[in-house]
Amino acid sequence: MVFKDQLNRTINLVNTPKRIVSLVPSQTELLVDLGLESNILGITKFCVHPSHLLKSKTIVGGTKQVHVEKVKALNPDIILCNKEENSLEILQQMEQIAPVHMSDIYTLDDGLDLIKVYGEIFDCKNNATDIVSQIKIQLESFKTYIANKPELKVAYFIWKTPWMVAAKHTFINHLLEINKFKNVYGHLERYPEIDINIMSSQIKPDLVLLSSEPFPFKEKHKEELELLSSNLKVVLVDGEYFSWYGSRLIEAFNYFKTLRLNLY
Repeated sequence: MVFKDQLNRTINLVNTPKRIVSLVPSQTELLVDLGLESNILGITKFCVHPSHLLKSKTIVGGTKQVHVEKVKALNPDIILCNKEENSLEILQQMEQIAPVHMSDIYTLDDGLDLIKVYGEIFDCKNNATDIVSQIKIQLESFKTYIANKPELKVAYFIWKTPWMVAAKHTFINHLLEINKFKNVYGHLERYPEIDINIMSSQIKPDLVLLSSEPFPFKEKHKEELELLSSNLKVVLVDGEYFSWYGSRLIEAFNYFKTLRLNLY
């Protein structure tokens, strides 16, 4: 069986893979929802959904640092990676162990395509089709809901020290657009470092979103930014709904509705 991954790399598989190592949290959750939990052998320490996997599966490191020998010992049939989450070095190391499928996600369509491809690779097309269908239903409902809502200028923070935001050519930015959130840093690339004083005094977004991941923003960070300006509205958000692109999307649009409701 021959497949193309999202970097247009050719993946040659003799049989349907039964022994899987996943180095991407959102893809690990997707595998479980596709009915493949028993086939997952190795995961990262950040694969927290469903939470019991951290006790039942072998943890092979993080998304940026992988214990190669632990992966090798699992004798996987396939290793699942992502261009943003895993480095070229990790890809090259994993390729010495087993076929590697690389995802590369910028839009909802990319995410849906990945689900469909997993359905083919792992012979679970019906489950994949069902997940895609559920996501599309929720998306259409959200589009109807958001249609008459005002566009808001937002800054979406992913890191502190230095302060960093999500900009264009990211999945986060794509979901911000669907939410009618105009990214005030949408003209910049990827995840730039920004000056919060300039943001508050000159750019003046309607809304500042502090994500729960990868940096775990808390109430104290919200208060820190609010001190910059009395007009700055700062909200803590669940980063998984803005950055996880697998089956988590089924729940994401209801989360976005609730988020909007709580802004007023």
